[in-house]
Amino acid sequence: MDNRFNTIAGWALAGGIVLLGTTLVAGEYFKAERPEQMGYPIPGVVEDGGDSGPAADPPIALRLASADIAAGQRSFAKCQSCHTIEQGQPNGMGPNLWATINEPIGQGKGGYAFSSALSGHGGTWTFQNMDDWLKSPSRFAPGTKMSFAGLSDPQERANVIAFMNSRGSNVPLPPPPAAEPEGDGEQDSGNGAAAADNSATEAGPAAANSQ
Repeated sequence: MDNRFNTIAGWALAGGIVLLGTTLVAGEYFKAERPEQMGYPIPGVVEDGGDSGPAADPPIALRLASADIAAGQRSFAKCQSCHTIEQGQPNGMGPNLWATINEPIGQGKGGYAFSSALSGHGGTWTFQNMDDWLKSPSRFAPGTKMSFAGLSDPQERANVIAFMNSRGSNVPLPPPPAAEPEGDGEQDSGNGAAAADNSATEAGPAAANSQ
């Protein structure tokens, strides 16, 4: 009886040793090296706290100067499930957008019930405000009931705004910002001053002789 127990115990111990050894060998074989940088980048997402953020959008006045109303009308198709834009059309899930540019934000529109996030926002739908709104409604008016994520393309937003402006508003477009002077202007003016000094020096003796 004791011999049989010892045999069973010996086989069990040997099996445990083999299993432990196999586990250790497999762990070393399949061990993955820890990457130097944890995680992986997601396209379109900018990390917070980085040295460089996303590039600022060009000024809305500059984008409106080259806006394409026809392209804006095509992009507006994304909005038509909730909005109408022609004069006299009814409100839908969102308000009718006829003559919206330069209209008070969150007011009017045939009795449409705006959220307090918009009705209490204040101001008017300037080109800049509309650009900010179309870029991110939830950022422009936190708490808005509009679930649209926004248009990330700056020129597409300008096209849509130009199309909206052509529907009942017709507000004159702002002039594009003036181009910055080139950096060699100071050098040129310095050369001009030097040339003027040389001319004055050369003219000096002649002026003295004429007196």
